[in-house]
Amino acid sequence: MSQAAIQIRVNLPQNSYNAIISSGLLPKTGEYLRALVESDRRVFVVTVPPVRRKWGKKLMTSLNAAGLSAELIEMPDGERQKKLATVEVLAEKLIALGAERNAVIIALGGGVVGDVAGMLASIYMRGVSLVQIPTTILAQVDASIGGKTGVNLRAGKNLLGTFHHPLAVLIDPGVLATLPEREFRAGLYESLKCGVIGNPELFHRLEKSKVKQLREDTAELEWVIAESVKLKAEVVSTDERESGLRRVLNFGHTIGHALEAESGYRRFLHGEAVAWGMIAAANISAAVGRLDTETTNQITKSILSFGSLPRVTADGRKILRLLQSDKKTADGKVHFILPTKIGHVEIVNDVPDKIVVEAIGTIRNLS
Repeated sequence: MSQAAIQIRVNLPQNSYNAIISSGLLPKTGEYLRALVESDRRVFVVTVPPVRRKWGKKLMTSLNAAGLSAELIEMPDGERQKKLATVEVLAEKLIALGAERNAVIIALGGGVVGDVAGMLASIYMRGVSLVQIPTTILAQVDASIGGKTGVNLRAGKNLLGTFHHPLAVLIDPGVLATLPEREFRAGLYESLKCGVIGNPELFHRLEKSKVKQLREDTAELEWVIAESVKLKAEVVSTDERESGLRRVLNFGHTIGHALEAESGYRRFLHGEAVAWGMIAAANISAAVGRLDTETTNQITKSILSFGSLPRVTADGRKILRLLQSDKKTADGKVHFILPTKIGHVEIVNDVPDKIVVEAIGTIRNLS
């Protein structure tokens, strides 16, 4: 680990852990893990074929060089593989490889791998240790931090899941060099989200940034990732299990998740759906008098400035029905996270259906 490594603590009543951010960290994973786990514990790396081809050998070499016994397990790639059946298949593979209760599972991949491998770790033999090594921006700034795991049902996203915190989150921005541009952009929307909900400086710097510039400026990208992780770590440390404050992290996700489910998880990358969800939430906030028009336009413009998003074709009434089965709905009321200014949001549960439908119409027209 280099001198420049950024270490961010996720402080919890139990199981506190560090997120380490450093370019070039992946080849040093074994060295870092040796300080966390005993050498007699077996390590099982869960990943997908595209990530294995790019980074699997480098990680396995590092683990073996540190004297850790490591095996690699593949799962199919894609959001549609985020289901209970995938967890079961992986668990059967662990059994076949002789994984015991002291096993350590490493999630090497994007948000889907992190969620599925995390859930596997949380329930295999009633829970084994987990390490997150996220390889997309979205996973680095959001999905790998906070201990949420989950899989989808046909009725909606992440409706089955657990809280299972990792031993550590190891973030190497260097692995993002091979990330396709569309996925790179999709992750940046989650950082924009962090800016809107609680970090105005992050928002304004991203607002002025170009995707190409961030791809080439390692120091700036590390700063964006670190600021996003810091915000999430602060929120999670205050509200571990989403009983209050942590719900602000769902800005853009309420409608975003419904857009993903409505399209069968085929049209949008998660960050893209969240991007449309943020624009919809800003318009809802303006319609109920909580946000001025200028800031609504500012949020919309900053999101769209990163590049084109997949078209929204969903009917507003259908999205409304999907929102009713979302896990963020309580007592039949949909909870929306609405911005009131850059850096502050509020949780609102009395938005009229008509305004939600109109907001869907707005993003459909924008697309």
